[in-house]
Amino acid sequence: MTLGLPPTIRACLFDLDGVVTRTAAQHATAWKTMFDRFLADYAPDQRPFGIEDDYVRYVDGRKRLDGTRAFLVSRGIDLPEGTPDDTLADHTVLGLSNAKNTLVLRLIEDEGVEVFDDAVAYVTALRAAGLPRAVVTSSANAQQVLEVTGLAPLFDTRVDAVVAAERGLAGKPSPDTFLAGADLLGVAPGEAAVFEDALSGVEAGRAGGFGFVVGVDRVGQAAALTEHGADVVVTALTDLQDLS
Repeated sequence: MTLGLPPTIRACLFDLDGVVTRTAAQHATAWKTMFDRFLADYAPDQRPFGIEDDYVRYVDGRKRLDGTRAFLVSRGIDLPEGTPDDTLADHTVLGLSNAKNTLVLRLIEDEGVEVFDDAVAYVTALRAAGLPRAVVTSSANAQQVLEVTGLAPLFDTRVDAVVAAERGLAGKPSPDTFLAGADLLGVAPGEAAVFEDALSGVEAGRAGGFGFVVGVDRVGQAAALTEHGADVVVTALTDLQDLS
């Protein structure tokens, strides 16, 4: 094995939030703030949005609109799709999604973006070993995050929400974005490893027939990551080097 990967692996596909950067917590906070405000106004009898249940089950790893729809369905709430200019007060899927994005951008601007040192060390080692690397994320702000953190040179290509929209790719747990990442790196799915912290992302890796699915447990959900399809679960990417 090379860097903890099977010898058949020729490329690596990384989720961004929660795997390489510490922005997952900022996204979770933005989702909770937005949905709690919406529920207080639209459905005050319902319980607040939960990080450990609602965020993990319905939102984490999914495209923004998909996450909004999934949570609303879970609460039995049917909203119109709306228009791109809608706000939270319009009570539409697009309005809620826009509000969430505004909140997370504000948090990133106010707090900055931290990176996981273990991820930077591991991706750097992959580059030194000559293994191509791609970011595959549901975020629409990936390019900005990569540039702000100085991580952009560590990756050869990017498949994010912007690319997914341009190509009409379904979001995770569909494997479409990971398949596109593998294609951009010139490898078959079975020759690529997927690195994910979200249950929906691990499901996408398994559904796409990828050669190795690494669950990255940053929040204490190792068992769930395994159940959803991870071949191995680590709390830090550098732990994989101990498997070499």
